[in-house]
Amino acid sequence: TLRNEKERAIFKIQEGIVDGIREFLKKEKFTEIRSPKIVYAGAEGGANIFRLDYFGKNAYLAQSPQFYKQMMVGVYERVFEIAPVYRAEKHDTSRHLNEYTSVDFEMGYIRDYEEIMQMETMMLRYVIQYLKKNYEVEIGILKIKLPIINEIPSIKFIEAKKLLAKEYNRKINDYDDFEPEEEKLLSKWVKDKLKSDFVFVTCYPTKKRPFYAMENKENIEETLSFDLLFRGLEITTGGQRIHSYQEQVEKMKARKMDVDQFESYLMMHKYGMPPHGGLGF
Repeated sequence: TLRNEKERAIFKIQEGIVDGIREFLKKEKFTEIRSPKIVYAGAEGGANIFRLDYFGKNAYLAQSPQFYKQMMVGVYERVFEIAPVYRAEKHDTSRHLNEYTSVDFEMGYIRDYEEIMQMETMMLRYVIQYLKKNYEVEIGILKIKLPIINEIPSIKFIEAKKLLAKEYNRKINDYDDFEPEEEKLLSKWVKDKLKSDFVFVTCYPTKKRPFYAMENKENIEETLSFDLLFRGLEITTGGQRIHSYQEQVEKMKARKMDVDQFESYLMMHKYGMPPHGGLGF
């Protein structure tokens, strides 16, 4: 099956996406890093983590290079990694994978999280042009309709919830997260009204974001974070991170986390970090 030209074209398109991303990020002065995939603590916390016996000690497969890429912002200012990540999730749906290739980047000295969204928009624009230029044959074989990206619209999480409730006469059942159907409907609405295949959803509730997500000082119930939806599916999560040691420790304690477990991660906060943020794509 893999020798079939359609199957071969998929692998070539994957190659093109990664090459385009790498070329773009290098132009934007990002340094490529390689972080460990056998780790001491889970970056995202929670149950979706593969445990390993590491010579008689507990270790885990990395859910994300989160801690490492944040640390490396204190070294290189802008870093990225393209590597596998592992999630112990039920994977018999079209929305979950146990292992996938993640593009992670992190930027220091940012004004706000919108700067990260702008960088991703530029990156996606670059990749689309790269594919058009170098992978015309494969695009033709697979009959791919590449998205056109000018500006990607954005909408606040709670505003998106209210809009969907009004437009589609839906009751809001969950004020903390999107249901899969809501992501599809929002993408449909954005495509119909704003002619975009992409939409940023911003300011997700604090309780649904990881412990390193920075809260909005004007409303601590929401975070300075975003997701990017593409044709009904969430393909990116990102945002601004907490860079103050005191603030990070207080948030971890409020979540009843064992601060000692994250000693090496907190070291970077202790020695000083710039305002920073990033994403996983």
